Amino acid sequence: MPQPPRETVMEAKRILIVDDDDDFAASLGDLLHLRGYEIATASCPDEAMWTLAAFNPQVVTIDIRLGNFSGVDLLSQLMSKRPDLICVMITAHADTQTAIAALRQGAYDFYEKTSDPNQLYAILDRCFEKNILVRAHQNAEQEVRTQSLRFEAALNNMSQGLCMFDAAERVVVCNQRYVQMYNLPAELARPGVSWQQIVAHRFATVGYAGLKLEDVLSEHRAINLGLNSALYARELADGRTILISHQPMSEGGWVATHEDITERRRSEARIAHMARHDALTDLPNRLLFREDMERMFFRTNRGETCAVLCLDLDDFKEINDTLGHPVGDALLRDTAERLRGCVREIDAIARLGGDEFAIIQSAIDQPEDASVLARRMIEVISEPHEIQGHQIIVGASIGIALAPNDGADADQLLRNADMALYKAKADGRGTHRFFEPEMDARLKARRALELDMRRALAGHEFELYYQPLLNVATRHISGFEALIRWRHPKRGMIAPAEFIPLAEDTGLIVPLGEWVLHQACAEAVKWPADIKVAVNLSPCQFKSRNLVQMALSALSKSQLPGDRLELEITESVLLQDSESTLAILHELRRLGARISMDDFGTGYSSLSYLRSFPFDKIKIDRSFVIDLEREDAVAIIRAVVGLGASLGMATTAEGVETEEQYQKIAAEGCTEAQGYLFSRPAPADEVMTLLTRFNYAKQCAA
Repeated sequence: MPQPPRETVMEAKRILIVDDDDDFAASLGDLLHLRGYEIATASCPDEAMWTLAAFNPQVVTIDIRLGNFSGVDLLSQLMSKRPDLICVMITAHADTQTAIAALRQGAYDFYEKTSDPNQLYAILDRCFEKNILVRAHQNAEQEVRTQSLRFEAALNNMSQGLCMFDAAERVVVCNQRYVQMYNLPAELARPGVSWQQIVAHRFATVGYAGLKLEDVLSEHRAINLGLNSALYARELADGRTILISHQPMSEGGWVATHEDITERRRSEARIAHMARHDALTDLPNRLLFREDMERMFFRTNRGETCAVLCLDLDDFKEINDTLGHPVGDALLRDTAERLRGCVREIDAIARLGGDEFAIIQSAIDQPEDASVLARRMIEVISEPHEIQGHQIIVGASIGIALAPNDGADADQLLRNADMALYKAKADGRGTHRFFEPEMDARLKARRALELDMRRALAGHEFELYYQPLLNVATRHISGFEALIRWRHPKRGMIAPAEFIPLAEDTGLIVPLGEWVLHQACAEAVKWPADIKVAVNLSPCQFKSRNLVQMALSALSKSQLPGDRLELEITESVLLQDSESTLAILHELRRLGARISMDDFGTGYSSLSYLRSFPFDKIKIDRSFVIDLEREDAVAIIRAVVGLGASLGMATTAEGVETEEQYQKIAAEGCTEAQGYLFSRPAPADEVMTLLTRFNYAKQCAA
């Protein structure tokens, strides 16, 4: 972009007169001053040298004879200090030899004092014209030098290598980055070196990956013949990638830039890899797996049969909650490595998220091939994992869908494999199931049930039934357990086993559990003051973190004393974030509520939980009561009752259905009993009838 013209200031014309004749010097100075010159005088060489530095004249007039000193010698001294100085020699008489000597020393002209002054004026005018030309030339040279330095600095500070070749394919110029990039010796970086010499050196020292010298020469000739710009990348043998931009010049030859894009390519590769791979396990993610599935469908369209397997770790969440996320992450990485070892190179494996993995098994001959792979993966994953000082045993469940029979696209096939996985989990986990069309119907029914349940919450379709708890010693009712029932407007009464798991899976158990708490407390406050109400709590309610507030709200609104509320939890509640759960239990205890351990004996660490929290009651699981004919079941009940007594905890036997069972649990010292022997769960309006039957009728008879 052109710069605006700078404002010019006329430089003063300065003349230094060196003459030992003071009168002449003064007269000449006056005359020249009248013509617009600035004048300084000196009468001897020393004064002349000093004035030269101080006055900085453009022109000096020098008397050839300065007393005992030669004007020609002074001329030499002045010119050595200021090569650009313009000097005119002046003398009182003609002296050709001296004039010639002065001119040889660099004097511009010669003037006799007796000559016409106009001649001197003309000489001085020419001197200043020359000065202007000299200054302009000097400025031009300085500008060229400055531009050259700037160009050289810019050239050698480029991040790219640059080289220019003439029409004869010889170096015109190249920068330091180009030299460094290819480790060129000095003799190959000079102007005049041929392009072929440089390329031959590259092959001898650096090398091109997958290319021969003849290939590069042939490609170069094709580019030059086309007279077009070109942009291409070269892979060097040392692993670098060089991007070359080739620009032809109108007069022949070309200029090329060479940029090392190795790190850029690596970064791009890393970003592309991260976009399609799971950060934790480095397995392909859902995006890349879908691409693999599209390629799979291309093969199945040509007659190949493939299987898609969805794998989920069993109870992984409990491991995450009890041992922490770092251990859970390490388990996922270990699982990924084991799965890699199970599949072939032609198969594909991915982590879809959480603890869910997916596998494409290519080119199978029969469904049994997928079964074999599924069994192998379950077996491999089930082997103990040694992680951060913990030996972890985890199972896996697998759902299998076959392509193309079980799905025409990726979404449908994955959905069907996922349904088969859900069936495997429902059938006990640690197994595999193939997709069956009936599964789709069951899933739709499950979704319909979920929608109905959401409407039921708003439509007050849920009811509470109450089953009595009897004091074994008196056979009087000491309380009731509140049990939820769903009276569906079309399907009638739906069993809790059908909708409670769905409520827990969908999170609906939290608002449902809150309703149960409020309803049970509101009903229990109508009962006699010595009758308690027991409410079951789900693990999901502890995750909501506002369980204590729910209980407090239910007690406050109903005005039920806290010691009449009994809250039942299972061991699964304590499996997740046990410290936080124990803190919540202590807060509930401070409200006055009693805490019971339900289904005791069915877990693997019940005793440790009894030590971690002072439960008020232990409820012995019905499975032990049913087997009372066996000695081991009797021994277990005896041990639990003894343990409860030593810890100050009451014991309730669940599932008492016969008088014989009742007598046996009474003999073993159980404090409470519950079961069909006394009553099935009954609606709220039958509670008083039950109380009359078991408590008040006996009191009246006594």
